Amino acid sequence: MPELPEVEITRRGLAAHLPGRMVSDVIVRDRRLRLPVTADLAGKLIGDSLIGIDRRGKYLLLRFGRGSLLAHLGMSGNLRVLPADAPARKHDHIDILFGKLALRYSDPRRFGLMLWLQGDGSDHPLLAALGVEPLGDAFSADWLFQATRGRRCAIKLLLMDSHVVVGIGNIYASESLFRAGIRPRTAACRLTRAQCARLVPAVCDTLTDALAAGGSTLRDFHSAEGQSGCFQQQYFVYDRAGTACRVCDSPIRGLRLGQRSTYYCPRCQK
Repeated sequence: MPELPEVEITRRGLAAHLPGRMVSDVIVRDRRLRLPVTADLAGKLIGDSLIGIDRRGKYLLLRFGRGSLLAHLGMSGNLRVLPADAPARKHDHIDILFGKLALRYSDPRRFGLMLWLQGDGSDHPLLAALGVEPLGDAFSADWLFQATRGRRCAIKLLLMDSHVVVGIGNIYASESLFRAGIRPRTAACRLTRAQCARLVPAVCDTLTDALAAGGSTLRDFHSAEGQSGCFQQQYFVYDRAGTACRVCDSPIRGLRLGQRSTYYCPRCQK
């Protein structure tokens, strides 16, 4: 599933081409996404201009004069900017046309969504309960220390809880914990202030490095321009079980945590 860096890269790509343009047509080839695309989507969008594009966690909000279009990429989706006459492929479900350009939503598994919201959408149930942004000012060592008090779940699972902090999925939680020298099964409530002071910048640095590398492309992710990310070439632990740690040469270990594959170095992470 695309995580925060991949969604932010998509946002930046779309923002480079589409704001200020008016919607000329909407083509919905398949409404069967995680939530069905409403039949009146074209009526909501045609004739309105895109003002800007925001990101909240793993969601994108396309801001129009009449409201906002909420988009989520699901497990395998992507949004690309293409010529309006580019032939549609099998899993290309929605085109929003801006004159000679098309914003095309593709999703082989159809776990994503595209919903029309009135206003800015901040009170929508999918957005209202989201936690802090890890690249925002609110994400600090003091905040994390307080947020972990009384939480007995593994710290990796807390980092992946979107009600606590948004956008950190399996890949970047594993990589951040390696950089901070903390084992993923450590109970969140047992983190010390010193560990929180290491983990917050580790998360920020991991996400920032992933953004600089164009995100991670393991299967389906491509940017709005159709480019693959290469951050997977920099992984310290994720999906590297049995291979040598890049820092200490110890074999990377894998385990199941919260029904997700988890990776760590037994020597570098205590």
